[in-house]
Amino acid sequence: MGGEFHYASDLVAFIRAETGDAFYIEVAAYPEIHPQAKSAEADLQAFATKVRAGANSAITQYFFNADAYFRFVDDVQALGVDLAIVPGIMPITSSTQLMRFSDACGAEIPRWIRLRLQGFGDDTASIKSFGLDVVTELCDQLCTAGVPGIHFYTMNQAAATTEIMRRLQLA
Repeated sequence: MGGEFHYASDLVAFIRAETGDAFYIEVAAYPEIHPQAKSAEADLQAFATKVRAGANSAITQYFFNADAYFRFVDDVQALGVDLAIVPGIMPITSSTQLMRFSDACGAEIPRWIRLRLQGFGDDTASIKSFGLDVVTELCDQLCTAGVPGIHFYTMNQAAATTEIMRRLQLA
């Protein structure tokens, strides 16, 4: 079986079978549905299969809509799956980079954010300032709701993450 993993759940099951509980396994979660999923229900079932194969927790793809995360957690729990699902957060530091990454991975940029970013044109200071405000508010919503943690996708831009943590009084 080694090397022939068609799905992440196959890899998780293999690791558990070979090593027992020697490893803590975190899997990916897609609150806005994996871009290659056949349907929302198929995506939820694939996630549940990964978890049941032996995952300990999950980290989500980044998102900008807290409701998508909360809906995903509720849907997963309705399937009888109970584990920590850590929200993945991408600080906004460049509209070009954000659009490119989001298009590649299927993460939705809400229309209002996209339009505001477009309105800033090449004004990088305004983009970064707006991004800090938006992402700090998102993180505040998540923390207030009691998420198990936050995973930041820093993309080698640690200053934005550090500023968000400072604003949230976490650093």
